[in-house]
Amino acid sequence: MYLQSAIPRQRYFTQAQVRALDAVALSTGWPGSELMERAGLAAWQLLCRLWPQARRLAIVLGPGNNGGDGWVLARWAHHHGLQVDVQATVEHWTGVAAEVAARAEAAGLRAQGLDPQGLRQADVVVDAVLGSGSRGAPHGAVLAAITAILDCGRPVLALDLPSGVDADRGGLYGQHAVHATATLSFIAAKRGLYTGAAAAHAGAVWVDDLGVELDAEIVAQAAVRDILPPSWPARARDAHKGQHGHVLVLGGNEGMPGAALLCARAAARSGAGWVSLASRPATLAALANRTPEVMGRVISHPDAIIAALQRADVCALGPGLGQDAWACEIFAAVRASGLPCVVDADALRLLAEQPQPWPQAVLTPHPGEAAALLASDTAALQADRFAAVSALHQRYAATVVLKGNGSLVCGPAGMALCRAGNPGMASAGMGDALAGLLAALLAQGLPAQAAAEAAVFIHAHSADRCAQRQGERGLLASDIIEAWQEELNPCNVDLMR
Repeated sequence: MYLQSAIPRQRYFTQAQVRALDAVALSTGWPGSELMERAGLAAWQLLCRLWPQARRLAIVLGPGNNGGDGWVLARWAHHHGLQVDVQATVEHWTGVAAEVAARAEAAGLRAQGLDPQGLRQADVVVDAVLGSGSRGAPHGAVLAAITAILDCGRPVLALDLPSGVDADRGGLYGQHAVHATATLSFIAAKRGLYTGAAAAHAGAVWVDDLGVELDAEIVAQAAVRDILPPSWPARARDAHKGQHGHVLVLGGNEGMPGAALLCARAAARSGAGWVSLASRPATLAALANRTPEVMGRVISHPDAIIAALQRADVCALGPGLGQDAWACEIFAAVRASGLPCVVDADALRLLAEQPQPWPQAVLTPHPGEAAALLASDTAALQADRFAAVSALHQRYAATVVLKGNGSLVCGPAGMALCRAGNPGMASAGMGDALAGLLAALLAQGLPAQAAAEAAVFIHAHSADRCAQRQGERGLLASDIIEAWQEELNPCNVDLMR
């Protein structure tokens, strides 16, 4: 059964866990080649679904079982009258792959060496070079095959995973990996295909369980789960603003008003009872014209910071905060207050300079900020986003949102992944909007991790809806802020009773 990547309803597995599921299926008496036959047939069915007009295929086979899957697909395509160009990085296969290769050859198929020109002439190229058993940077004939697929300019269907991708950690094994149009993951969803560079190389990810029943013990070991749509109870008819929390946004230093204004507007649009912005006079002067519903409070000395904190339920600290003496005073006062706090942007940089646990905080770093918090570098962090977000949670005793392609949330309830979102979100202000939304959900009583997961989901799904209507290029954070009331109010009809 196919599950498209936009439908978040599953857990995510390591490659070792998928191999364990494979072994359980074989231990129940399946013939040795049965899984391979099912994988090749599933790939053929998906190819027909995605490219029904395709008449010429180029299938690039690797040395292992992934090559065997490709042989089965080649046999089905040949049987249905397609022109099939089989190219291989080896001359012989072993084990089960040799069995299915012999069946394909008996049907009239022959494998040739790598032919880049043949790839460019195909309607669809199938990447069956490296599967989930591969490790390390590709080299030799395998690297040449990956390079040829990258250069062919044709749609690519990757079997199990794009060759060269690390499907455990979300990175790449070397400098080169196949860029797939679509990837068919066999048996279960491999976690690395949904985040970081690996997700960018995987394209649209589909999953086929091949009829393998998921062993309950192995499923329980899958540490990463989907972020699901939040559910919201209807508000009582006699509700008042004091019941829905007071968010205090702290930021907007001299010359940096926009981030704090976006954060405050986002909090106001997210159901908080009231929102205050404590900032510099110039930022507050712009506030009345932008969002008059938000209250302004000038912060010019430490006593004013403490007075503002005493009236708040939740803080959003960091958007446009800066790192000067004024910023450091605010940062220290918030830390001392013990208030629940969303820590973003410049506040994360200040925290990296004073790395101490902050249990009341929800940290929302992008990869560069996360690397600073771990005294690492961005490339190393992006190579294993799962380990990074777990390390941040452990080091700071906080709930953590690691933003980026396939955002991750890690907290006391474990780790969760968001598959929604799009490249249009790669623009200024998106993180400020998320911080305001998250702070508002905390103010309304959601526990830290539940609020973080709900905010990430609403933010990303709202961005996807905006992109569907108006495209990704030119998508603004303010567009998303205005759109996410639909996510926050899914029961509008009921509210009209």
